[in-house]
Amino acid sequence: MTTEQLISTAILAPAPVSIPEQWQPEVEKKLSSGENVLSALEVDLDTRLRFGEGLVVVTNRRLMARGAGETTWNEWHFRDGLSLLHHDHAGVGHLELVDKQGRLAAWRFTLGKNLQAIRVVDQFREQLDSHLSGLPVKVAEQNTCPSCKAPLEPDEEECPICTKVLHTPPSTWTLFRLWRFARPYQWQLALGFFLMLASTAAHMIPPYLTMPLMDNVLIPYQNGQKIDNDLVILYMGGLFASAVLAWALGWGKTYVLALVSERVAADLRSTTYEHLLKLSLEFFGGKRTGDLMSRIGSGSDRISVFLSLHLLDFVSDVLMITMTGVILFSINPWLAVITLVPLPFIAWMIHVVRDRLRTGFEKIDRVWGEVTNVLADTIPGIRVVKAFAQEKREAVRFREANKHNLAVNDKLNRVWSLFSPTVSFLTELGLLVIWVFGIWQVSKGEITVGVLSAFIAYSTRFYGRLDSMSRIVSVTQKSASAAKRIFDILDHVSSVAEPANPVKLDKVEGRIDLREVGFRYGNRAVNRGVTLNIKAGEFVGLVGHSGSGKSTLVNLICRFYDVSEGAILLDGVDIRSFPVAEYRSNIGLVLQEPFLFFGTIAENIAYGKPNATRQQIIAAARAAHAHEFILRLPQGYDSMVGERGQGLSGGERQRISIARALLIDPRILIMDEATSSVDSETEKEIQKALDNLVQGRTTIAIAHRLSTLHRADRLVVMDRGVVVEQGSHDELMAREGAYFRLYEAQARNVDTDMDDKDGE
Repeated sequence: MTTEQLISTAILAPAPVSIPEQWQPEVEKKLSSGENVLSALEVDLDTRLRFGEGLVVVTNRRLMARGAGETTWNEWHFRDGLSLLHHDHAGVGHLELVDKQGRLAAWRFTLGKNLQAIRVVDQFREQLDSHLSGLPVKVAEQNTCPSCKAPLEPDEEECPICTKVLHTPPSTWTLFRLWRFARPYQWQLALGFFLMLASTAAHMIPPYLTMPLMDNVLIPYQNGQKIDNDLVILYMGGLFASAVLAWALGWGKTYVLALVSERVAADLRSTTYEHLLKLSLEFFGGKRTGDLMSRIGSGSDRISVFLSLHLLDFVSDVLMITMTGVILFSINPWLAVITLVPLPFIAWMIHVVRDRLRTGFEKIDRVWGEVTNVLADTIPGIRVVKAFAQEKREAVRFREANKHNLAVNDKLNRVWSLFSPTVSFLTELGLLVIWVFGIWQVSKGEITVGVLSAFIAYSTRFYGRLDSMSRIVSVTQKSASAAKRIFDILDHVSSVAEPANPVKLDKVEGRIDLREVGFRYGNRAVNRGVTLNIKAGEFVGLVGHSGSGKSTLVNLICRFYDVSEGAILLDGVDIRSFPVAEYRSNIGLVLQEPFLFFGTIAENIAYGKPNATRQQIIAAARAAHAHEFILRLPQGYDSMVGERGQGLSGGERQRISIARALLIDPRILIMDEATSSVDSETEKEIQKALDNLVQGRTTIAIAHRLSTLHRADRLVVMDRGVVVEQGSHDELMAREGAYFRLYEAQARNVDTDMDDKDGE
């Protein structure tokens, strides 16, 4: 390069960037003289989507990477055909390095690293273009998205990330993914296919017997010859035997394949539901209950019907058409060619209509999800609906959703209603052509009447099956749409991943350390740089205004979400190193809104420990001060609890919820506004129980009423996602800081309420 080019490159090239400290020694050893790191991505998932550490680096000369869980570095110098692709799916980001030969490498990461990945891809493309063109990289002032700060192209007005809507129309190939559920029943499927093949062959016999029946019996008789009774008995016996055989084989194949399809659908439902339970709360935050119920319920049922009926008919139709075509060509090739004339037109129509049906049926599924969403909202909340006299409003909302569903179906039916009769018309036209051509050949003496009769019989079956096959387009696209919506769930990877090398939890002391913990909901930072050390057995109260990040911090400790920055340690070990279920089994959680399942009170208390004895259940209820009111119920502990605890007061539901947490005897107890829904008298009873419960147990309590935390060993005050104060009640009051202002404001509200009552 010339001196001017070197100066230009030095001025225009991007400035080097810093990389994480733990990677600096390794990267510096890899860099050659004059080589600078321009962008870096710290990947945190390995190829099995388990947590690990890796680094992808773009320099001014090459791309270097060490994948998560790997010990060696790989490098690729910039060259023609090299490309770095970026996409995300099901909560996981992907980077793929490819060339003209195929994929060279791939890295995966959680979406918290997405912005870094975008910058790496952007820098890679700039450097690649620079090396291929021989021109220095120009540093232009680039527009960025105000929300996520992602780079925007000069002509882009909207951020492709923030406005990105993942919508992939369902493909028929999605149905082939069901094979993973059908594989365990492959021998039953093989038997069913054999029976189907034999049944189809049996159906081919009657038309073939009509040729000699016409030529050797009926036509000679019409010409004055005597009927050969032996031949009649032979042909009639053959027709009867073929009918019985076709019936028996048809029954067998239908029964076998129906059993298999039901089991495939049942396994699909179970697998989807089990996977759904493993997903993090982040997934459920953006989904409607009715939509998920529709996917697992009606979606799997639609797939079952498709596999047991429509797919069975389709395969039978294919076999019938294939066998019929072979027989027709063996009888008379020219007449067989005439039979196939309508086929190209029908195939063209299927191709045209298929795409419209595919997208249309997926839209119908989504709209039907809106209908079920109204039901899922209204029925559990019927008490609120009636309390506010909103029956008419909910009826209108359901009617509108139902009307939308009707409109979408009508639009699709306009396409389908034209398609099906047109196929029928083409098949009838095909039969007419066969009659005309066949009569002409009979008149020429090239075929007999028996051959023409057999041809008409076979052609009728051929076109009937063809018409049936055309109808499979509709149900196939419906099933593909249902399968796609189910696999959207199965493909979603939990953002709370299981560790690659889990650490066994032997004995939990209960020491919790938060180190520079940060968390983001999408692009919104909720917690930032939270550092907090909670001793084993300590009672810590979290206080602060609504939205200060208290509940989010508790969710992070429970590992309902994983931290975006920093780490949370239990007894000195990162909680992401423990198996999720094993870790959570040591935490007792009492939520602000107590949730009870339909069943008995005893079953609800023993939900976390199903094998608990009645004595253990009663002991937990006594500790939660629930035993007395339970005994006043008609069947005591065997009294049925309505859905979500209907029939019990808020305080009673909360005490059962507390008993449920106590029964598992957790080393860590978390109370998230546990006494917010109870009256003062009930709160006093719960507080008496809490005095004994917190002994020897790490307790974290969130409460709006600061008076309920006066027994806490330490109070932690949060504001806007950060810890602003911590100490005992007396220490914080003496500082006259954030806690003092909270306490004084709450005391003034209490005094105002008391004055109002005195005035009354």
